[in-house]
Amino acid sequence: MTTFSTEADFERAVVRELTQRGWESAILKNPSEKDLIENWARILLENNRGIDRLNDIPLTEGEMQQIMEQITELRTPLKLNSFINGKTVAITRDNQEDKLHFGKEVSLKIYDRHEIAAGQSRYQIVQQPRFSRASTILNDRRGDLLLLINGMPLIHLEMKKSGVPVSQAYNQIQKYSREGIFKGIFSLVQIFVAMEPKEALFFANPGPDGSFNKDYAFRWADFNNEPINDWKAFISGLLSIPMAHQLIGFYTVADESDGILKVMRSYQYYAAHAISDKVAKTDWKNPNRLGGFIWHTTGAGKTMTSFKSAQLIANSKDADKVVFLLDRIELSTQTLLAYRDFAGDENSVQATEDSSILINKLKSKDPADTLIVTSIQKMSLLKDEEDGLKAHDLETIRTKRIVFIIDECHRSTFGDMLIYIKESFKGAVFFGFSGTPIHKENTRKDNTTTDIFGNELHRYSIADGIRDKNVLGFDPYQVKTYRDQDLRQAVALEKAKAVTPSEVFTDPKKNKVFNHYMHDVTMAGHRDNLGVYQYGIEDYLPNSQYSREEHQNAVVQDIANNWLVLSQGGKFHAIFASHSIREAITYYRLIKKRLPALKITALFDPNIDNDDDSTGDVTFKTNGLIEILKDYNLAYGQNFDLGSHGKFKKDVAARLAHKKPYTRIVIEPDKQLDVLIVVDQMLTGYDSKWVNTLYLDKVLKYENIIQAFSRTNRLFGPDKPFGTIRYYRKPHTMKRNIDAAVKLYSGDKPIVLFVNRLPSNIERMNASFVEISTIFDDAGIDDFKQLPADLSERATFAKYFQEFNSFLEAARIQGFTWEQTEYKYEDDPTRTVTINILHQQYLTLLQRYKELAKSGDGIGRDSIPFDIDSHISEIDTGKIDADYMNSRFKKYIKVLQDSNHEVREATLSELQRSFSSLSQDEQKIAEIFLRDIQRGDIEIEPTRSFRDYLTDYQAQAKNAEIETIIKFLGVNADKLITLMNTRTTEANLNAYGRFDELKATVDKKKAKAYFEALEGQVIPPYKVNIKAAELLSDFIIQGGFELKMPV
Repeated sequence: MTTFSTEADFERAVVRELTQRGWESAILKNPSEKDLIENWARILLENNRGIDRLNDIPLTEGEMQQIMEQITELRTPLKLNSFINGKTVAITRDNQEDKLHFGKEVSLKIYDRHEIAAGQSRYQIVQQPRFSRASTILNDRRGDLLLLINGMPLIHLEMKKSGVPVSQAYNQIQKYSREGIFKGIFSLVQIFVAMEPKEALFFANPGPDGSFNKDYAFRWADFNNEPINDWKAFISGLLSIPMAHQLIGFYTVADESDGILKVMRSYQYYAAHAISDKVAKTDWKNPNRLGGFIWHTTGAGKTMTSFKSAQLIANSKDADKVVFLLDRIELSTQTLLAYRDFAGDENSVQATEDSSILINKLKSKDPADTLIVTSIQKMSLLKDEEDGLKAHDLETIRTKRIVFIIDECHRSTFGDMLIYIKESFKGAVFFGFSGTPIHKENTRKDNTTTDIFGNELHRYSIADGIRDKNVLGFDPYQVKTYRDQDLRQAVALEKAKAVTPSEVFTDPKKNKVFNHYMHDVTMAGHRDNLGVYQYGIEDYLPNSQYSREEHQNAVVQDIANNWLVLSQGGKFHAIFASHSIREAITYYRLIKKRLPALKITALFDPNIDNDDDSTGDVTFKTNGLIEILKDYNLAYGQNFDLGSHGKFKKDVAARLAHKKPYTRIVIEPDKQLDVLIVVDQMLTGYDSKWVNTLYLDKVLKYENIIQAFSRTNRLFGPDKPFGTIRYYRKPHTMKRNIDAAVKLYSGDKPIVLFVNRLPSNIERMNASFVEISTIFDDAGIDDFKQLPADLSERATFAKYFQEFNSFLEAARIQGFTWEQTEYKYEDDPTRTVTINILHQQYLTLLQRYKELAKSGDGIGRDSIPFDIDSHISEIDTGKIDADYMNSRFKKYIKVLQDSNHEVREATLSELQRSFSSLSQDEQKIAEIFLRDIQRGDIEIEPTRSFRDYLTDYQAQAKNAEIETIIKFLGVNADKLITLMNTRTTEANLNAYGRFDELKATVDKKKAKAYFEALEGQVIPPYKVNIKAAELLSDFIIQGGFELKMPV
């Protein structure tokens, strides 16, 4: 692979490659916004010369200003996406040369998603575009590359040379965005690309109000989900024509639910394309009804993919109706809202409140009725002469080209309902989506997903999702409520027909049987080499074994023991899956009694009366339901009863997911739900990023395991590195079942699904700490008391500290505490691992990491920041630092009068070492304070802490710094202090013109004298103004610092 020693070389190579991939060879170099608007005006004229449009008369500046005003008003990438894909823009002609249209409105064609590399489409490359500075205190900026389609800048690229991480390019885009340079014509940018020769990321523009999130910066991959890292292959796959045109027109999604523009990932693109291609090639006179199925893991955005598939079909007019079939009415409601949010104003998505509406929508010729969402239950009822479906109606519908897209097709289509639908609509084509399709190993009624839907069209397995960090991995724990030996003995005695072991040993036949079960039979059953199932010890256990109080109390005790750590102090929620309705009610009552502080409820189908353990016991179940509803009503101020149980379920689902109307309950803990107890419900198809733990007291197999586990695997942030599963019932059988499910659904990559255990995470923490220590040792820095001066060393430190912190986050959830230094391996209790970093050392390194994010510490104003994780930077260390230092301070004050010089020096050294966890400025002030003590210039009050004195000295130092800058720049004191007392960032510094007002108070003569004395040369007035503005802005944003003094 070619390496590039300069960014310019790489940029030129990218331009060459783009010109070979469909982009024009005439490059626009160093244009300003004005230049790009003029270029757009020329293209608009070219594409709209007709008499009914521009009448071959150019656009005026005023007419282009009309278009720019529309862009300014729309403002966000999401709304501008609709503008771009709206095909036309309207203006009122003010060019008097156009006598036909002067003063009238004309509509101009701007972009057609279907006109790819044909017709009037133009594809231009802009090199080094010039962005106007967003503020008078900022420098002008230059980007690397802009890609224009029909004159509109839609894709922005930032590049780095070989050896510079792609995160630097990402950070540069983020920095530019925060500075507000993507405004005016540049606000049309839809997609950002960060690229270095060996890695590239693409992501949707978050816009002026959005936040950058690296979880949504994607790598492009090939059809088999292998990441494409080489820059040439990336350009070929994503930025070539026609793909770049399609990316903007078809594969961006303006999601109205959160106002954020989204871009499809590679696997979503391949899936949607596969379905739309299949429909495009369908012979509707003799259609292959088995369209195929998409295997995309739970949590990978199947809803968006299925919507885009349908939208592509609808827009291509390759089918008359696209019907989304869902399994449950409530899920249908959820998906209907999601589809409508994705569609915006462009496509109408039709609901079907009842069967008559469904019939009318299917019969309709209105293009607005093309996309329909309904339940499989409702659709299956449309049969001859039923539900008002007359033969004539059915015949009308059958003449239409209908595509059915069935969500979660592994569960909803097995049974009579799909048979009825296929019989009623014999000419329709069926597609399925599933995260866990049915294979031969777990077939139902001898039908696999392939049998019902046809071939697999695209796969994105759970292992792919975890590798790409699109979903989380799992941390499963086998929790034994009975000792294996006790269960073995109970089964062995039963099989030997004995009551006690002593009875066995007196009878050779009984002894033989007893020993067989004690030593030869495995705990979980298995198939032998001939495929014959061999029973295990757990197969002989009755279900009643796990209905005993002994087991249930042990389960609840395990939840109690782990709740605080697993929930991260109650931040996250859990689902508890029980074996039966009777047991769900029993657990509800038990947890309510044993753990009264937990906010719990239980959810199961109120209509099921033939549950294994509750047949004939309707009273027990009814009383349980009434108790659960009463408790819920009391806890949350609701008024549900048995008649409104469906609404209760929706309320629970929304509360657990923090969705409307509970989007703000993160700051209202009393309204949150800690644990939801279920039997079967919510274990498939339910989505909440706030669920991080599954407690499982039931035996599951294959797809049900992956589906249940996947309730915990939605991305959240650093506080949720994985989903935790603790399973109790027949733990060896469950372990076997988990292994089989993982093998079946991971695409032969099972190792990826499970995260490292605690000892492994501690080993990794130790390894990262060794690397960090080496950086500081090589720089000659003791006790990590300051950052290395070399920028590359700082970047390496940032990388390893982030690694360390990610392992620490995981280890904490798995039980790590700083108070415990040694940990045992689960599989070998004789092996231990010791953490090699002290808590105080971690806090010191955390302080150094925070300092990386600050400017003005040797890094130029325009340099790109290190790859800083804001989550780590926000970790509070204050109280721990203060307690640690204060104890050493008190100790030093006690020995200050000690006649033993060595004791005094040793105690002083210990105190000074504790300063390393302070910032650089605080370390200086702490040393000044110590010198004042040693000189006797300050009298120590026993009631005051070290931090109290440090705060006093900091205030004095801050006041001195402010007085100094006022002295040298002559700036207005009140305005400066007011600005410094607000939370000021580079982005909001000049809000309401407040910084401009402060700058206006600078005494030009004083400022000139200061800078000239500092630099020892004459400085022209305009440069003095720039230097004064930069010094003032840095001083305010950093909260003050010591000014350099003239010699």
